[in-house]
Amino acid sequence: MMQTDLLIIGAGPGGYRAAEYAAHEGLQVVIVEQDEVGGTCLNRGCIPTKTYVHSASFAEAVERQQQVVAQLRSGVEAILSQPNITLLRGHAEFVDANTVRVGEKTIAAKNIIIATGSSAKMPPIDDINDPRVMTSTELLQLKEQPKRLCIIGAGVIGMEFASVFNRFGTEVTVIEFLKECLPMVDSDVAKRLRKLLEKRGITFKMKTAVQHMADLDADAILVATGRKANTEGLNLEAAGITLAPNGTIPVDDNYQVVNSKCYAIGDVNGRQMLAHAAEMQALRVINHIVGKKDGIRFDIMPAAIFTEPEVACVGLSEDLLKEQGIDYVCKKSFWRANGKALAMNETEGLLKLFADAEGRILGCHAFGAHAVDIIQEVSVLMCRDTTLAQLRDMVHIHPTLSEVLKTAAEG
Repeated sequence: MMQTDLLIIGAGPGGYRAAEYAAHEGLQVVIVEQDEVGGTCLNRGCIPTKTYVHSASFAEAVERQQQVVAQLRSGVEAILSQPNITLLRGHAEFVDANTVRVGEKTIAAKNIIIATGSSAKMPPIDDINDPRVMTSTELLQLKEQPKRLCIIGAGVIGMEFASVFNRFGTEVTVIEFLKECLPMVDSDVAKRLRKLLEKRGITFKMKTAVQHMADLDADAILVATGRKANTEGLNLEAAGITLAPNGTIPVDDNYQVVNSKCYAIGDVNGRQMLAHAAEMQALRVINHIVGKKDGIRFDIMPAAIFTEPEVACVGLSEDLLKEQGIDYVCKKSFWRANGKALAMNETEGLLKLFADAEGRILGCHAFGAHAVDIIQEVSVLMCRDTTLAQLRDMVHIHPTLSEVLKTAAEG
């Protein structure tokens, strides 16, 4: 039987970051992966989709994604070949709360982190097995560009693919059950983005439910209706772990599983299904194991949607501020009034900056060229409880798109 300080199940963003940091802190680490290292993000999600966003054609995107993914995957493999880290290939299942079996090997660990990620969740539709139906994984594997693409779900995945395939020349239709796309984003920002994409030829059918796949007139149908935690086959019962009603693993603020010594990070705990959230949760867990304090603000979690133009947000939207009865002020700024945006011919964009009665920044939601970079700045400011008055006093380079933020603060 192998003995180790830390055993990690899953080598995605959370898993490999936990392994790297734990080894740096002097722990002996065993990490188990049954697929390719890098997880969904690197192999079938964030990275491949970004190569599509930054490719001129479908053919170029198909070729580039393989090159980019292979290069980044080799980088992760290098991380996991460092001293104090042992990578095991295979499926892991619990024997008990401190022991895991991988094939013929049995590993006893002082600490165990579950970082198995998530997978696409399919809706309960009778003909869901229609050969045209696929998840984002299969869509990224297509070698021929579909002429007509129907996307079910106007969340992050659906909107990114709608935007990029529209640019490639595919006829795109998006069907969404809710009244607006991107429900996590301020509804004003989301609506303006949707209207812009409609002008570019994308058809949106909002407040619409799909009853039968056979009714959809498309060559390919992408189902992007959410994701579910990967917990099957782990034999969690042997470790004394009980799933939440939604199928995720319940954890506390140190990401330790409720009523267990194990930890769960990333999509599998369902808290914040973002690769960067998984990485930061990994740091919190290792800090907890080695007895270190940190100042990570998990209540401030920026998010990005790489449509064209980009959408990004951090903190509460105006919708949630109203719903929760929070007193706030809203400052707006537009890309069309920014010199750099005009020079770039990127004049479509809106930024909404929210602050409380004392001027402390509560959130920011935006769409426009490089909106993601601007929201990252706001995230940093929020982590330091910055006020609008303090932001107004901070010098921003001219001409830059970051001046959109300063303009909002001055408004």
